[in-house]
Amino acid sequence: MNSLLVLLFAFNAIACNNTQSNNTHTSDSTIKKKVEVYYFHGTRRCATCIAVGSVSQELVEIKYKDNPNVEFIEININEPDNEELAEKFQVSGSGLYVYNGKDIENITAYAFQHARANPDKLKKKLIELINKNL
Repeated sequence: MNSLLVLLFAFNAIACNNTQSNNTHTSDSTIKKKVEVYYFHGTRRCATCIAVGSVSQELVEIKYKDNPNVEFIEININEPDNEELAEKFQVSGSGLYVYNGKDIENITAYAFQHARANPDKLKKKLIELINKNL
């Protein structure tokens, strides 16, 4: 009888441990990544700089409005509070970056090439990069 109780106790302990570890384990597929689209600029901006910011912000706010994991962040690099962030991204002028918390993708040249002449092309590129990083 004592052997049976010990066996039942041991089985119960093993079952509880397995249940506990299964409840606390999270798979990588359920963790959502955050994607931030950074638009850096100075206080004075040309028409193309303004277009890069407007096109990018509009895309994020409309296409990803229901996704809290995608954020558009506008940074004026001439403000002293933004100095550290500008250094992190190695920015000294206007720029557009997609950041997933680990990797920084600089699409400034592409953004400046297409923001005014073909904004849909810039939007398509942003969608591709954002979705790839989610």
